[in-house]
Amino acid sequence: MGRKALILVEGHARDNGLRYVKAAQRLGLHPITLASNPTDYGYLASERSAAIRVDTSNLDALIRTCSQLRQSYDVAGITGFSGIDESVYATVGKLCRYFDLQGPNPAFIERCCDKFFQRQLLADGGVPVPAYRLATNATDVERSAAEIGYPVIVKPAVGSGSIGVRLCCTFSELAEHTTHLLGGKHVWPSSPRILVEEFVLGPFYSVEIMGNEVIGTVAVDFSPPPHFVFHKTTFPAPLADDDHERIAHLSLSSLRALGLGWGPTNMEFRWTKRGPVVIEINPRLAGALEPQLVQLASGVDLITEHIKLVIGEECDLRRSHSQTAAARFLVPDRDGILDWIDGVSRAAAVPGVAEVKLYIQPETPIVRKGDFRDWIGHIIAVSPSLAQTETILERAVALIDWSITPLPALG
Repeated sequence: MGRKALILVEGHARDNGLRYVKAAQRLGLHPITLASNPTDYGYLASERSAAIRVDTSNLDALIRTCSQLRQSYDVAGITGFSGIDESVYATVGKLCRYFDLQGPNPAFIERCCDKFFQRQLLADGGVPVPAYRLATNATDVERSAAEIGYPVIVKPAVGSGSIGVRLCCTFSELAEHTTHLLGGKHVWPSSPRILVEEFVLGPFYSVEIMGNEVIGTVAVDFSPPPHFVFHKTTFPAPLADDDHERIAHLSLSSLRALGLGWGPTNMEFRWTKRGPVVIEINPRLAGALEPQLVQLASGVDLITEHIKLVIGEECDLRRSHSQTAAARFLVPDRDGILDWIDGVSRAAAVPGVAEVKLYIQPETPIVRKGDFRDWIGHIIAVSPSLAQTETILERAVALIDWSITPLPALG
């Protein structure tokens, strides 16, 4: 039998893709990425990691490619990334079933990725969720918002990364965003289906889960509305012990309602006056640096442990230390051309800064979209306490500066 290989379906444009490649290599595996366009993931070329171009929306094509690889390699496992198209992870489940490998149940993944169906299952399972309605046209959207009451969140029923998600406080804002979603600017994988839901007030949190074990809770701050662009994440969230127990109970109730419980899951919720209300369940690892924060703060490497599950080994979720890690995302306040960005090396030299990373280079056009694609970089800090970590982060952020030339006015 040939060398042990880990097949990765698609990659990840930010950090998780590279971290999966390196974790696989540390475990003695040969990572092979199957992607519709491998050049979308720059780390594959920089790391000289094996990649094969294949239509990842075509299950039969993926089965043929995996079958060919099994002639040369001992394929130990298959996993992948949801990215913008969350159907990829369901496809991973189907491949695992076909080749009798460890993996998620594809039927449960598919129904979880449909946010309307997910809402129904959670509500039926007694899990608190915002009031919600499904709409397929502008009239439905307007009626749903009127029934729920402003302000409302309007978003695609299928998608990730906050793409197409907006807070609408007035009828005019609702009409504007509905036109955006239905007028050809938003790409729909199938017929348009819009989720209109109650905007619940309260601090926002993200819970990291592996199997049926709650690893911890991340506190999340957003950039200014009407969009929901992650601005800052902190692990562990500063919560009382009783609150952590309540979150763990809510997390496990949500898993049961959705039929999940294998591999990584990410639960997002707001802590409202009536208690925690689930906003969304993602049947995958979170993509906004949470795995890095968890590892820095606790020593638990979620990516490595996920790969162990994929290849049939026992994972180890024991914490080796206790610190506080936080990330600040660099988000521009205007569109234009990035002239320059400075201070990266100075910020990286601040004691306690774990990483400073830029996603774009000078002379890059910036057109904000109101989602994760607006990030131009991040800074991560870690220390023994929350107050110290926040001080380190603020000091490093203050050292970063950039200039953006506005785009020429049209007309």
